[in-house]
Amino acid sequence: MTQDADVRRKRAIYRANHRGTKEMDVLVGRYTEAKIAGLSDEQLQRYERLLEMADPTLQSWIFDPALMGSNEFADLVHDMRDFHGLDSTTSGKA
Repeated sequence: MTQDADVRRKRAIYRANHRGTKEMDVLVGRYTEAKIAGLSDEQLQRYERLLEMADPTLQSWIFDPALMGSNEFADLVHDMRDFHGLDSTTSGKA
């Protein structure tokens, strides 16, 4: 079980760092590298589903969480924003 979880964590780190755009590689990759070790199996499953999201959708949620509404990934996106120091009071402002 532990070995399977380790493989899944490594795969998640790879997927997070190879999103397709440099910006998303940095945003998602650095967050994943910092947080993945502390995820339970259930949290890891949910995080793997987040990684399946298309870059444009995930990026829009990160930069403007109001676009996300309430969904199963809201807490992860808010934690990712906090991790990167993105102030939620300035999102959507020019």
